[in-house]
Amino acid sequence: MTKTLFKPENRTVLTGIRWETYQALLLDLAENPSQKLTYDQGALEIMTPLPEHEINKDFLGRLVQTTTEVLGLEISSLGSTTLSREDLQKGIEPDECYYITNEALVRGKIQFDFNIDPPPDLAIEIDITSSSLDRLTIYAALGIGEIWRFDGENLFIYCLQNGSYQEQEKSNVLPILSKSVILNFLTRRGEKGENSLLREFREWLQNL
Repeated sequence: MTKTLFKPENRTVLTGIRWETYQALLLDLAENPSQKLTYDQGALEIMTPLPEHEINKDFLGRLVQTTTEVLGLEISSLGSTTLSREDLQKGIEPDECYYITNEALVRGKIQFDFNIDPPPDLAIEIDITSSSLDRLTIYAALGIGEIWRFDGENLFIYCLQNGSYQEQEKSNVLPILSKSVILNFLTRRGEKGENSLLREFREWLQNL
Protein backbone atom coordinates (compact mmCIF):
# COMPACT_ATOMS: atom_id res chain seq x y z
CA MET A 1 0.00 0.00 0.00
CA THR A 2 1.31 3.44 -0.93
CA LYS A 3 1.85 5.82 1.94
CA THR A 4 3.54 9.15 2.55
CA LEU A 5 6.62 8.69 4.70
CA PHE A 6 8.16 12.11 4.92
CA LYS A 7 7.30 15.58 3.73
CA PRO A 8 9.72 18.42 4.39
CA GLU A 9 9.13 21.85 2.93
CA ASN A 10 9.17 20.82 -0.71
CA ARG A 11 9.60 17.05 -0.84
CA THR A 12 7.25 14.10 -0.64
CA VAL A 13 8.36 10.46 -0.50
CA LEU A 14 6.04 7.59 -1.41
CA THR A 15 6.73 3.88 -1.02
CA GLY A 16 5.33 0.88 -2.85
CA ILE A 17 5.53 2.57 -6.25
CA ARG A 18 5.93 0.24 -9.24
CA TRP A 19 8.47 0.99 -11.97
CA GLU A 20 5.64 1.30 -14.48
CA THR A 21 3.95 3.94 -12.31
CA TYR A 22 7.21 5.88 -12.06
CA GLN A 23 7.63 5.79 -15.85
CA ALA A 24 4.04 6.95 -16.38
CA LEU A 25 4.58 9.87 -14.00
CA LEU A 26 7.73 10.86 -15.89
CA LEU A 27 5.68 11.10 -19.06
CA ASP A 28 2.85 12.98 -17.36
CA LEU A 29 5.25 15.50 -15.80
CA ALA A 30 7.60 15.84 -18.77
CA GLU A 31 6.33 19.34 -19.52
CA ASN A 32 6.38 20.39 -15.87
CA PRO A 33 9.96 21.20 -14.81
CA SER A 34 8.72 22.35 -11.40
CA GLN A 35 8.42 18.70 -10.32
CA LYS A 36 11.48 16.44 -10.06
CA LEU A 37 11.28 12.70 -9.51
CA THR A 38 13.79 10.33 -7.91
CA TYR A 39 13.16 6.58 -7.81
CA ASP A 40 14.94 3.90 -5.81
CA GLN A 41 13.55 0.38 -5.75
CA GLY A 42 9.94 1.30 -5.04
CA ALA A 43 10.52 4.57 -3.18
CA LEU A 44 9.56 7.70 -5.11
CA GLU A 45 10.55 11.21 -4.10
CA ILE A 46 8.71 14.16 -5.65
CA MET A 47 10.50 17.48 -5.19
CA THR A 48 9.50 21.04 -6.06
CA PRO A 49 12.67 23.16 -6.43
CA LEU A 50 12.88 26.45 -4.57
CA PRO A 51 14.24 29.63 -6.22
CA GLU A 52 17.52 29.27 -4.29
CA HIS A 53 17.90 25.80 -5.77
CA GLU A 54 17.43 27.00 -9.36
CA ILE A 55 19.71 30.03 -8.99
CA ASN A 56 22.62 27.95 -7.68
CA LYS A 57 22.30 25.14 -10.20
CA ASP A 58 22.18 27.56 -13.12
CA PHE A 59 25.29 29.42 -11.94
CA LEU A 60 27.27 26.22 -11.35
CA GLY A 61 26.26 25.10 -14.82
CA ARG A 62 27.56 28.36 -16.28
CA LEU A 63 30.89 27.80 -14.52
CA VAL A 64 31.16 24.37 -16.17
CA GLN A 65 30.26 25.74 -19.60
CA THR A 66 32.66 28.68 -19.31
CA THR A 67 35.51 26.41 -18.20
CA THR A 68 35.10 24.02 -21.12
CA GLU A 69 34.83 26.90 -23.58
CA VAL A 70 38.01 28.60 -22.34
CA LEU A 71 39.91 25.30 -22.24
CA GLY A 72 38.74 24.33 -25.72
CA LEU A 73 36.93 21.21 -24.50
CA GLU A 74 33.80 19.87 -26.15
CA ILE A 75 30.72 19.49 -23.97
CA SER A 76 27.26 18.03 -24.32
CA SER A 77 24.62 19.00 -21.77
CA LEU A 78 21.70 16.79 -20.82
CA GLY A 79 20.37 19.30 -18.29
CA SER A 80 18.00 17.55 -15.91
CA THR A 81 17.28 14.62 -18.23
CA THR A 82 16.08 11.56 -16.32
CA LEU A 83 18.86 9.00 -15.86
CA SER A 84 17.27 5.63 -15.19
CA ARG A 85 17.74 1.88 -15.56
CA GLU A 86 14.95 -0.60 -15.08
CA ASP A 87 17.37 -3.43 -14.27
CA LEU A 88 18.61 -1.42 -11.28
CA GLN A 89 15.16 -0.04 -10.40
CA LYS A 90 16.73 3.37 -10.03
CA GLY A 91 16.14 6.73 -11.66
CA ILE A 92 17.17 10.30 -10.94
CA GLU A 93 16.94 13.78 -12.44
CA PRO A 94 20.16 15.70 -11.82
CA ASP A 95 20.00 19.46 -11.62
CA GLU A 96 22.49 19.61 -14.48
CA CYS A 97 24.62 16.94 -16.11
CA TYR A 98 27.28 16.93 -18.80
CA TYR A 99 29.36 14.78 -21.08
CA ILE A 100 32.88 16.14 -21.25
CA THR A 101 35.39 13.27 -21.24
CA ASN A 102 32.96 11.06 -23.17
CA GLU A 103 31.40 13.81 -25.30
CA ALA A 104 32.59 12.26 -28.58
CA LEU A 105 30.79 9.00 -27.75
CA VAL A 106 27.37 10.69 -27.61
CA ARG A 107 27.83 13.56 -30.07
CA GLY A 108 24.65 14.10 -32.06
CA LYS A 109 22.54 11.68 -30.00
CA ILE A 110 19.05 12.75 -28.98
CA GLN A 111 17.83 9.41 -27.59
CA PHE A 112 19.68 7.64 -24.80
CA ASP A 113 19.58 4.13 -23.39
CA PHE A 114 21.70 4.07 -20.23
CA ASN A 115 21.94 0.28 -20.40
CA ILE A 116 24.09 0.89 -23.50
CA ASP A 117 25.18 4.51 -23.61
CA PRO A 118 27.80 5.80 -21.17
CA PRO A 119 26.43 7.84 -18.27
CA PRO A 120 27.23 11.57 -18.07
CA ASP A 121 30.68 12.44 -16.73
CA LEU A 122 29.51 15.15 -14.34
CA ALA A 123 26.28 15.86 -12.46
CA ILE A 124 25.38 18.90 -10.36
CA GLU A 125 23.26 18.48 -7.24
CA ILE A 126 21.76 21.32 -5.23
CA ASP A 127 20.56 19.85 -1.95
CA ILE A 128 19.42 22.79 0.17
CA THR A 129 16.72 20.99 2.15
CA SER A 130 18.36 17.53 2.15
CA SER A 131 16.94 14.71 0.06
CA SER A 132 15.04 11.92 1.75
CA LEU A 133 16.62 9.30 -0.54
CA ASP A 134 20.32 8.48 -0.79
CA ARG A 135 20.95 10.20 -4.10
CA LEU A 136 24.68 9.46 -4.13
CA THR A 137 23.96 5.73 -3.99
CA ILE A 138 21.64 6.09 -6.98
CA TYR A 139 24.24 8.06 -8.92
CA ALA A 140 26.92 5.50 -8.07
CA ALA A 141 24.74 2.62 -9.28
CA LEU A 142 24.16 4.48 -12.55
CA GLY A 143 27.91 5.07 -12.93
CA ILE A 144 28.05 8.87 -12.90
CA GLY A 145 31.76 9.61 -12.60
CA GLU A 146 31.63 12.87 -10.67
CA ILE A 147 29.11 14.83 -8.57
CA TRP A 148 29.26 18.44 -7.45
CA ARG A 149 26.91 18.88 -4.49
CA PHE A 150 26.09 22.26 -2.97
CA ASP A 151 24.08 22.40 0.26
CA GLY A 152 23.63 26.15 0.43
CA GLU A 153 26.90 26.75 2.29
CA ASN A 154 29.47 24.15 1.32
CA LEU A 155 30.45 22.52 -1.96
CA PHE A 156 31.46 18.86 -2.13
CA ILE A 157 33.18 17.15 -5.05
CA TYR A 158 32.61 13.39 -5.16
CA CYS A 159 34.46 11.15 -7.61
CA LEU A 160 33.46 7.55 -8.26
CA GLN A 161 36.11 5.03 -7.27
CA ASN A 162 35.47 1.28 -7.18
CA GLY A 163 31.70 1.74 -7.06
CA SER A 164 31.51 4.39 -4.36
CA TYR A 165 32.15 8.11 -4.09
CA GLN A 166 35.22 9.61 -2.49
CA GLU A 167 35.27 13.28 -1.56
CA GLN A 168 38.05 15.25 -3.27
CA GLU A 169 39.40 18.77 -3.18
CA LYS A 170 39.62 19.00 -6.96
CA SER A 171 37.54 17.91 -9.94
CA ASN A 172 38.67 14.91 -12.00
CA VAL A 173 36.68 15.95 -15.06
CA LEU A 174 37.88 19.57 -14.92
CA PRO A 175 41.05 19.36 -12.81
CA ILE A 176 41.71 23.08 -13.18
CA LEU A 177 38.80 23.62 -10.76
CA SER A 178 39.17 23.02 -7.04
CA LYS A 179 36.41 23.06 -4.46
CA SER A 180 37.68 26.35 -3.06
CA VAL A 181 37.71 28.08 -6.46
CA ILE A 182 34.18 26.96 -7.35
CA LEU A 183 32.84 27.91 -3.92
CA ASN A 184 34.54 31.31 -4.05
CA PHE A 185 32.75 32.32 -7.25
CA LEU A 186 29.48 30.69 -6.22
CA THR A 187 29.25 32.47 -2.88
CA ARG A 188 30.17 35.86 -4.38
CA ARG A 189 27.07 35.90 -6.56
CA GLY A 190 25.45 38.54 -4.33
CA GLU A 191 28.38 40.94 -4.66
CA LYS A 192 27.96 41.70 -8.35
CA GLY A 193 25.92 40.68 -11.39
CA GLU A 194 26.32 37.13 -12.66
CA ASN A 195 27.75 38.22 -16.02
CA SER A 196 30.32 40.42 -14.29
CA LEU A 197 31.33 37.56 -12.02
CA LEU A 198 31.57 35.18 -14.97
CA ARG A 199 33.78 37.66 -16.83
CA GLU A 200 36.07 37.66 -13.80
CA PHE A 201 35.98 33.85 -13.78
CA ARG A 202 36.84 33.74 -17.48
CA GLU A 203 39.79 36.09 -16.95
CA TRP A 204 41.00 33.92 -14.08
CA LEU A 205 40.94 30.86 -16.35
CA GLN A 206 42.71 32.65 -19.19
CA ASN A 207 45.50 33.89 -16.91
CA LEU A 208 46.40 30.50 -15.46
